[in-house]
Formats: sequence, C-alpha cells, structure tokens
Amino acid sequence: MGAWVLINADWYKTHILNVLHRLVDGKPTDAPPVKPPGALTLTTEPQANVERYDALRKARETRHAS
Repeated sequence: MGAWVLINADWYKTHILNVLHRLVDGKPTDAPPVKPPGALTLTTEPQANVERYDALRKARETRHAS
C-alpha cells in the first residue's frame, strides 16, 4: 500500500485532513436512532450451513502463495 499512497498522495492527504477535522470540530457524529418499520423484521433468522462451507472448502483445497 505504501507505493499506492505515494502515487496518490494528494487525495490521500486530503482524506486524512478531512477525517481529522471531523474528529476535532466538536460536532456530534452520532446519528439519531432509527426505528425500522415492522415489515422489515425477520420472521425466521438465517442460520449458517457449516457443513456446506466445510464441503466447499475441502473441494477446493489448493495452496495459495503466501
């Protein structure tokens, strides 16, 4: 990432300054709580299918460069 930052230093510097300004300007950053409508409530919570993921991982067991 270091070389990328050097190449694009102008917008990166601007972004960092913007973030720092937001931290010190004293304005609250918390948004008001949102109450979603009842239609968006889950009736059945999703569950992870661990066996499926294990089977996919075993089927594609390849070594990656690290």
